[in-house]
Amino acid sequence: MWTCKNLWKKLAPLARSSSTLCRQNARGVLFNNERRLPLVPQAHMSSGTPGSGGDNNLYYLLVGATCVGGGFYAYRTIKGDKERYQERINEIASRPNKVVPEQPITEAPGEQAAETPQEPSVEPSPVEVTEEPPAPVVKSEPTPVAGSLPAETAEPQTTTETESAAEPATVAPAEVPAPTPVEFPSHAPYLLIGGGTASFAAARSIRARDPGARVLIITDEPDLPYMRPPLSKELWFSDDPSVVDTLRFKQWNGKERSIYFQPPSFYVSPQDLEKVENGGVAVLTGKKVVHMDVRGNKVTLSDDTEISYDKCLIATGGIPRNLQVIERAGEEVTKRTTLFRKVEDFKALDKVSRDTKSITIIGGGFLGSELACALGRRSADSDLEVIQMFPEKGNMGKVLPEYLSNWTTAKVKSEGVAVITEALVKAVSFKDGKVEIKLKDGRVVKTDHIVAAVGLEPSVELAKSAGLEVDSDFGGFRVNAELQARSNIWVAGDAACFYDIRLGRRRVEHHDHAVVSGRLAGENMTGANKPYWHQSMFWSDLGPDVGYEAIGIVDSSLPTVGVFAKATAKDTPKAATEKSGTGIRSESETEGTANSPVASSTPEPPPVPEQKDNYGKGVIFYLRDKVVVGIILWNVFNRMPVARKIIKDGEEHADLNEVAKLFNIHDD
Repeated sequence: MWTCKNLWKKLAPLARSSSTLCRQNARGVLFNNERRLPLVPQAHMSSGTPGSGGDNNLYYLLVGATCVGGGFYAYRTIKGDKERYQERINEIASRPNKVVPEQPITEAPGEQAAETPQEPSVEPSPVEVTEEPPAPVVKSEPTPVAGSLPAETAEPQTTTETESAAEPATVAPAEVPAPTPVEFPSHAPYLLIGGGTASFAAARSIRARDPGARVLIITDEPDLPYMRPPLSKELWFSDDPSVVDTLRFKQWNGKERSIYFQPPSFYVSPQDLEKVENGGVAVLTGKKVVHMDVRGNKVTLSDDTEISYDKCLIATGGIPRNLQVIERAGEEVTKRTTLFRKVEDFKALDKVSRDTKSITIIGGGFLGSELACALGRRSADSDLEVIQMFPEKGNMGKVLPEYLSNWTTAKVKSEGVAVITEALVKAVSFKDGKVEIKLKDGRVVKTDHIVAAVGLEPSVELAKSAGLEVDSDFGGFRVNAELQARSNIWVAGDAACFYDIRLGRRRVEHHDHAVVSGRLAGENMTGANKPYWHQSMFWSDLGPDVGYEAIGIVDSSLPTVGVFAKATAKDTPKAATEKSGTGIRSESETEGTANSPVASSTPEPPPVPEQKDNYGKGVIFYLRDKVVVGIILWNVFNRMPVARKIIKDGEEHADLNEVAKLFNIHDD
């Protein structure tokens, strides 16, 4: 009532003045009507009570509605203010008292909590802000500053936060709202989305052609750019127990290197990118681009931050596929399944391999076979059971001809792996502490952990917001010969579906392609306008003694011709890396290594035992319309330029045995 009374005192003068004005207007209208229409009888104007015409009724209705609406709005506003005020008072009263200067620091938490209600309810907020040390707030930001590897910075940060927590009057950073410092520029002339091999190759290429360029790489991973192949190869064969933390490994030739392309000192911090005199490369880690505005030349991050750009590269890579039967199996199965792709996946699987008794790998391709051999080799020194299953008749059955696939399967078995061929998974469940895998032929496999290595799905989430075309056959962003998707947007790496002038439209998921396509995209972003003509290669190693390199279309459904010879001590991946000076064999053709090679004291590898069926080394030609479209070099290394030229020429060959001689497979 008090509220309504005050409200009416304020509105009454306005209502009276409005009434006076309305009546004057009504009289004026009536007077004018009488003057204009003198012939109208007065009887027609007096059908109602004097002073109660239709205009007055409308006026009263409007005034009444205004008063009711104003009163309702005032009531709701005051009621809402009271509720918010009470909530604020309750929140302040419920806060624990963390600042008690007159009491010792070692006081029990229960005693502090007991005295909390005695403190004034309005004092905790300013005390928390004024007593908060600035250092922990900065270090608690979710975005790591580029230029520091997680393995190297985790300990210093943890120590600092622990020490600061022990000081008096310290409040947890999450409880104190603090202004977030700007950690990245609002504009980047060159913006690279994705922190993998393609992005790093593009950044180096851009800086080579434009030394003052400012390049910003955005990645949703917490790590600086690194190479992925060692995650399923050399890291598993390291004797260093700290390899999971250091991510440094010995190559087959004994030389040591890190999986990171460059040390932290190579990069500039994101907040300094706009300030540095000669530009540089900055990496914004732990951030995901969720939207692209191609007309406004800007992107939106997962935290709603916007960054504009002049030119942009999409190198988002791919996401590991999973089996639908595993996805539908429930939480217990899901948390016992690894989709292998990133550093964190390697660390998690390494821990699983030491803590469990059985691991089953589903998939017989490159990744599945490499992990099977790596874990099988580790099982020799433990009680770990390693099982590999796949629907094909042999390992890498979609790539290798049947006879070589069977030979490879025997090789995998010799590493201590139980191989189950022609296995189609029907259902997966969790029973009695074990993951139970049912196959369509009735077989049942019980295991502790599953590794799903069943392929890669290109990451094209940005296609919709950016208005970019996705290829319906191969997946990935469709680009032209210059890897361009739009006038100022390029795509490279696993996510690019490009046109090969010799082999047609393709999408390649290998390290060498990421290096070459990223480097070319970087050159074209600086105005080179070069077409993509490079035939990228890929390789796979089944341990240090057996490996192969491939180029072009290698599909076991195509006709093949294989030429083999007896292997020697130099026909192994270990010997190949010794000769090239790098564990990443494609780097001998595409780019220098991040670390300078150091002379190795590793002795020459022992002779390779004679292989059954004489598949020690050789060349396999894949034919389409009698023309060579793909080549696999089986334990034959550093001959990829020859294979690339054969495919580029696109000629028919009457005798492929003569062509095989170009690879010197018969030399001792």
